[in-house]
Amino acid sequence: MAIRTQSWTIFLIIMVAALLQGPVLATTDNPAAQEPFEQGLAALSQGNPTQAVEKFTAALKIDPKMVEAYINRGIAEMQLDQWADAVGDFDQAQELAPDVPETYYNRGLAYSRQKVYDKALADYTQALKLSPRDWQIYYNRGNTYLDLDKTPEALKDYNQALKLNPQAPEVLYNRSLAYLALGKPQQALADADQAIALDPHYARASFSRGQALEKLGNKYEALAAYRRFLNTGNPETDSALLQQTLARIKTLEGK
Repeated sequence: MAIRTQSWTIFLIIMVAALLQGPVLATTDNPAAQEPFEQGLAALSQGNPTQAVEKFTAALKIDPKMVEAYINRGIAEMQLDQWADAVGDFDQAQELAPDVPETYYNRGLAYSRQKVYDKALADYTQALKLSPRDWQIYYNRGNTYLDLDKTPEALKDYNQALKLNPQAPEVLYNRSLAYLALGKPQQALADADQAIALDPHYARASFSRGQALEKLGNKYEALAAYRRFLNTGNPETDSALLQQTLARIKTLEGK
């Protein structure tokens, strides 16, 4: 089953990014379902999940066994924060075709967003059995372990994700968080620096870099990293981290 890559980011409680896999292309025995399905894909890729849901629903009325339409409608519903509806669509897709890794992976994301971490872990693990070389699944399972304060398990998954994709700054950033949680600021600093080297615009790496430098006792370098994050972080998606950064700057400046 072909996958078309599309980046979409959600943020978990501790502000670790989760990657959503892109639309799943369809095969159907009913050609009449193909047109609304493709219209749904177009709407999804154009950032219109509401229309995408409508089109995938139309395709499913014509072909109720169209697995890819359930998966993609679930992806659109996640973009609309309709998590329970998304899980229902992934459940239906799994019942029709139990060996499709995208179903488990995306349902794992939906469970993670609802803080149903045990089910999220089970889905990510099943997805890896079906697609063992998908770095995104390791990455997101690592995020869930980090949410559960199971940092050693998270670190193992981030290491595996980086073996499969060494050029992923988001994994390096989250691994730096794991190293910080384990009291290893030097390793955290190395990961933050590498993330910035790979993508100078990856703002969150400056935040973890500041944390690592602060723990290493490098006050002025930490302040510089924190200030850089203040200038580059996204006020909407990074608001919690930006508030933490302001607090750390005030604390360091007061010393």
